[in-house]
This record gives sequence, C-alpha cells and structure tokens, in this order.
Amino acid sequence: MSAPAPTLPELVLAGSVSKRADVLVIGLTSGSDGPEVLLGDGLVDEAVLGDLLDAATAVGATGKSEELTRVPAPAALTVTSVLAVGLGAADKIDAEQVRRSAGTAARALNGVEVVATTLSEVDLGAAVEGFALGAYTFTEFRSAKSAPGADARPPARVEFLVTSPRARDTKAALTRATAIAEAVATAREFVNTPPSHLYPAEFADRAKALGTAAGLKVEVLDEKALAEQGYGGIVGVGQGSSRPPRLVRLSYSSKKRKAPKVALVGKGVTFDTGGISIKPAAGMENMTSDMGGAAAVIATVVLAAKLGVAADVTATVPMAENMPSSTAQRPGDVLTQYGGTTVEVINTDAEGRLILADAIVRACEDDPDYLIDTATLTGAQMVALGTRTPGVMGTDEFRDRVAELSRSVGENGWAMPLPAELRPDLNSRVADLANVTPHRWGGMLAAAIFLKEFVAEGVQWAHLDVAGPAFNTGGPFGYIGKGGTGVPVRTMITVIEDIAANG
Repeated sequence: MSAPAPTLPELVLAGSVSKRADVLVIGLTSGSDGPEVLLGDGLVDEAVLGDLLDAATAVGATGKSEELTRVPAPAALTVTSVLAVGLGAADKIDAEQVRRSAGTAARALNGVEVVATTLSEVDLGAAVEGFALGAYTFTEFRSAKSAPGADARPPARVEFLVTSPRARDTKAALTRATAIAEAVATAREFVNTPPSHLYPAEFADRAKALGTAAGLKVEVLDEKALAEQGYGGIVGVGQGSSRPPRLVRLSYSSKKRKAPKVALVGKGVTFDTGGISIKPAAGMENMTSDMGGAAAVIATVVLAAKLGVAADVTATVPMAENMPSSTAQRPGDVLTQYGGTTVEVINTDAEGRLILADAIVRACEDDPDYLIDTATLTGAQMVALGTRTPGVMGTDEFRDRVAELSRSVGENGWAMPLPAELRPDLNSRVADLANVTPHRWGGMLAAAIFLKEFVAEGVQWAHLDVAGPAFNTGGPFGYIGKGGTGVPVRTMITVIEDIAANG
C-alpha cells in the first residue's frame, strides 16, 4: 500500500534563461497586422524578440490559440530552439487560455530536459498549472520494454521567467499553483490506476496515507462496521464483489474561529460492471474511472489542508466494486439506506446514487453549511452536455455560485434544473423510493433529484455530474491527456476558498 505519487516536472522561478535550458517557450498573440510576441519587459532583449518574431512568421505562425511554431534560437540566446505557442487575440486572453497554451507546449516538448518560458509573465499561476498538468504522464505499469525513452519523456524541469523571482507574492503564487497541480495530478493518478490494483480496501488505505501525511483526521469503516451501522446502500452495491466496500472520512479543521463547514462527498466505485443489470462489453474498460468523484474529493480535502483554507472541510467517501455474482443485489431488491430510507433497486447499474445517498446522510450529521457531492454518475450527463461540461444541480443559489466559479477556473460547470415533475417518477411500488425512473428522459436530473431526498434541510448543496469530464477517452488537448483529468478538483477548491472568504 502506498499513496499515489504523481510525476510532475520540477517547477522553479527564474529571472533569466539559465544555461541549463534547452528550449524557450514564448507566447504569440494574433491580430489584424500579424502575430506579436507577448512578453514582460526585460526578460529577453528587444532585438532578439524581433528576430524571433520574424523567424516564426516566416514559417507561418499566426498566433492563433494553441498553435505551435518551433524555430532555431538566435545566437544571443543560450537555448537551442524557441517554441512559440499561440494565445489568440490579445484582448481575449484569460487564465484558462494561458493554461491551455502552456499545456499544449508541454505536451509538444517530449525529449526536452529543461524548458524556460515567458508565459509566466502573462499569468504565473495558470502557466505553472498548464505546464505541470500538460507534462503529467502515468507510466506505473509500463515495463522497461515499453517505457518512454529519453526522447519521449516530458520535461523534467520548467523555469518560469519573471521580472521579480524573489518577490514574496511571486513565490506564493508558484507555491499555490504547484499545490493545485499536484492535487489534480493526484486525482488523475487514482483514476488511472487500474481496478486490479485499486479496489475498495486499497483505495481506502491510499486515502488514509494521504490524509495522515497531510495531518487530517482519518476514519475508515470496513464491511462489518458498514453493516452494523446501517449503510445499506454501500453494502448492497458492494455485496456482489469478493472485494468488500469501505467508507473513508477525511477531516481538515482550520484555525479560524467559527469557520464555515464544508462537506465533500465523492462516488468511489472502483469498477462498475453494472452488476446484474450488466453493461455492454464495449467500452466497459473505461469504468476504471467510476471512482473519479472520490479521487477528486480526496485530493481536494488534502489540498485544502496544504493551502490552509479558513474553512473546515470533511470528505466522506464511499467505496465499492459493483460486480455480478451469486451474492450481488438483484433488480427488485429493497435496501435500507443509512438514515432509514428504503429504496427499491430497479436497475443495479444505477449504483452510484445508492452509495452517495448513504454518504450524504452521514455528511449531513456534521451539520455542514455547504455540501458538494461529485460523481461520474450518469451517461445522461454526456448526452445533455457533452464530455467536457459538468452538470451542476442543487439548491438554486449555491448551484449557480458553483457553476460560475467552475467556469472561472476552466472546468466549465453548467447549472441545470431539478424539475418537480420528475420527482413522482421515483416513487416505488414497495419502498420509499425507486433508484431510477421508468423512462430515460432527464436521466441526469432524475439522479440529482434522487440525491436531494438525502440532503438535510437547510444545507446549501451542489451536485456535480462529471461522467464525461472526469475521464478523457479521446485525444489529448490543452493540459488534458488521455485518461483521468482531475476534474473537478479546481472547481471545489475555488468554491471552498470563496466560502472561506465570503461565507
């Protein structure tokens, strides 16, 4: 057992290009008069900049978003080449554009040991996050014969050029951005670890190790404790597997008196076959990602502790493996959720909401002011919003706040309704609730309406469905590679910091 250790480049500040650097990355903007170099004063000589712009333009550079143009370095620079990355129109550049361009550049620099960049003068935090996450790779299970060679490895060191590398606020910005990148990469590491090696007990052990190292209070319930304490949803989903379920709680207490209390809940299905309501074989391997919500909340509560946010944060994380077997729950079974609500299991592939319901009730026993749950919950999320836009549902004001903050950090959350007319469709013939509606319309919304039944009165609540955004099955883009993305870690930490600042 060991906590995940994501491999990221060494990230450092520098006032000039060092002799160790092999490539200099600069930003180009696009305009009606052609591309321009976007650069802080004094980092590179003006005459050299002119030579660079001429060379890039000569081979077709336009400065459009994320366009890459690599040219030989002028003799005045110690690097061997310069990579110009497009930032788009100068008046439309924001942090997310810098993040994406930095990530695109990092992915293009395999085989380069040391990189220097001036994107840090545009937005240091975004440049650090983009380069770190663009360079992230997962190679734990590659043997020597298939491991990337030296010419295929991402940069080992990135030097962020700034005019005042020793300034306190500059160092603080680097530290914060590095911590955020590490948290996102940690979530990616969990998601990318195959279910043969990350099953509920192992997942719980790794979460415990991370929490203990961060100074968090840690509680782990095994299958016996879960049964004794009435966690019927977690036990029901996990009973078909030879690898029993767990519930992990990680608690961070700030030093602030009367700090706001934030509860996080994340779905931790380490592999989902659908159970007796088994999924089609095609694409089932992607269900290694069905614990993406759990990965994100674990990484977020650890990040909150590292950043010392002025809010008390507790993550309640249910973990189970959903398998078909002679002991698996059946369609038509009735289980009793933690807290006493009975649920008729119509479809065993709607299992995430069952384990989340238990965890939400337990989280609400702590009387939180806010509750955020996140899960790779429904295929309907992708039908409605595509693979890069999380659906955000919940209490209206908090839902909108979370969605807006999510968009501000580039994770693209979009507010969605909870239509009252869908609630009667969750009525059961024999129990308090059914776990699915008898139709497929509004499936993402119906799942959130089910979860709403378990949220305590007066708690501000947001549910993030990240079924598509948490796992990229397509080609790499920006700072996102194939596999786990780490969404929505950056949304949740931003929301927590906003709560700490504004209540």
